[in-house]
Amino acid sequence: MTSHSPFHELAINDPAELRFGVAPRPLTTRHGLVLGGGRVYPELNFTLPTMLVDETTLPEVRREYRQIITGALQRAVELEAPGLVVEFETLPPMTEHPAWGIELTQLLAEAMEDARARHGLRSVLRITPNDTREMERPPRMRSGVLYENMLATFEGCAQAGAELLSIESVGGKEVHDDALLMGDLRAVLFALCVLGVRDMHFLWGQLDDLARRCRVHCAGDTACGFANTAMVLAEQRMIPRVFAAVVRVVSAVRTLVCYQHGAVGPGKDCGYENVILKAITGFPMAMEGKTAACAHLSPLGNIAAATCDTWSNESVQNVKLLGGMAPTCYLEQLIYDCRLMNQALQDGRDAALLYRKWLVESDAALDPQAFVLAPENAIAVARAIVKAATPYEAGQAAARTALDRIREAHRAGRLKIPARELPWLDRLQRTLDTLPADEGRFISEMMDQVDRAKFRPEDYDL
Repeated sequence: MTSHSPFHELAINDPAELRFGVAPRPLTTRHGLVLGGGRVYPELNFTLPTMLVDETTLPEVRREYRQIITGALQRAVELEAPGLVVEFETLPPMTEHPAWGIELTQLLAEAMEDARARHGLRSVLRITPNDTREMERPPRMRSGVLYENMLATFEGCAQAGAELLSIESVGGKEVHDDALLMGDLRAVLFALCVLGVRDMHFLWGQLDDLARRCRVHCAGDTACGFANTAMVLAEQRMIPRVFAAVVRVVSAVRTLVCYQHGAVGPGKDCGYENVILKAITGFPMAMEGKTAACAHLSPLGNIAAATCDTWSNESVQNVKLLGGMAPTCYLEQLIYDCRLMNQALQDGRDAALLYRKWLVESDAALDPQAFVLAPENAIAVARAIVKAATPYEAGQAAARTALDRIREAHRAGRLKIPARELPWLDRLQRTLDTLPADEGRFISEMMDQVDRAKFRPEDYDL
C-alpha cells in the first residue's frame, strides 16, 4: 500500500493563522454549535469511579452517569456557557456489550436535550468506544466478536444521539510498545506508518460508511496509545524526551488517515498531534493540557490550548471533591479557560495572537515535546508530511524536520534538553540516514526483525 494523503498542500500555511477557536473548515452541529468558527467550547470527558461494571452493577452505573451529566449541565447553565461538547468514552465492558454503551449514550443525550429545551444550552455528544480488538492476543483487527461488537456500539450510540464518532485506535500497537521501550525508531516507523496507517484505512473506511448511514459525523482518531504512551514514559524518565517528541510528529502521519475517510473534526482531545493535523486539513481540533492532569501528567499544559477549538480535560473520575463532584469541577475550569480564550478572540486578532504567544512560550523552551507543537514547528512538520509520496516517506520527513528544528533551537539556546539526551539526537539521525529508500524493502527488513507472533500480518495486508 503506497497511497498517501489527498492533502497535497496545507490548509494553514501562515503560523499566525494556526490559533485557537478558528479553523478554515469549521463544523456546524445539528443544534448550531459552530466548532472552529470563532469561539472555543469546553469539552467534558468523564468516567466512573473505581468499580466493577457487569450485569449486577448496571443500576449503579446508570446512577453514576446520570449524576455526572446532571451536575455538569447544571453548572454549564449556571456559568452561562455558550455551548458544550460532552464526550462519552465507553469502558471495555460497555463495548463488549453494546446494549450497555447504547443505553448510557441515550441517557446522556436525553439529559442534554432536556437542558437545551429548558435552558437553551446547546450541546453535542461525542461517542468514543474502546478499541477492544486489542483484548485478544494477537489482536484480530478485521473480524471476530470484539470487532463486531465495537462497530455495533458505534452504530447503536449514533442512533441513540451521539453526533460525533471517535476512537483511540490501536492498529500497530502490538509492535509499537516494544519499540518505545527499546528506543527503536525503525520499529516506530513500521508500527505507525505501515501497520497503523493500513489499519486506519480499513477501520475508518468502515466508520465513514457507518456515519453516512446514521447521518452523523466522523470526528477523529488519536495516537494516544502511541505518542501519549511515549510522553508518559518520558515523564517517568524511562525514555528520552527527544525520542518522545519525534514519536509525536511521526504519529501525525497515522492519525491523518481518518481525515482521508470522512472525518471532519473536532479531532480527539488526547491527540496532541492535532496541531499538525489542523494545519494540514483545516478541520477543528479538540485539545487537552493542564486540565488533563487528572488522567496523566505532561509538559504540554499551556501550549496545547494555543490551537484548540474545543478544550478538554481528559477522563476524570466521578469522585467527590470539596467543591463538588469532579466532572462538575473540571467543567467549571474548562468554562473559565474558554471564557479567557474567547475574550481574547473578541478583542481582535492581535489580542488572540498575544494570548497564544503566552501559551506557546510558557512551555515551548522547556521540553522538546512542547517545542515541536509550536505553530511554526507544527507547520514545518505538516509541510514535510504533505510533500511526501508515501506514509513511510512522510514519517521519515516528519522525524527529520523535528530533529533539525530541535537541534537548531538547542544550539541557539532556545530549547532546554538534558545533557544525557543530547547523544540521542545523533542516534535518531543515524537511524533515519540508514533507512532504505524503498518502502517494500523496509517492510521486508522489518518483517524479519519484529516478533510476528504479536500481530496478524494478514490483518495489515502483509
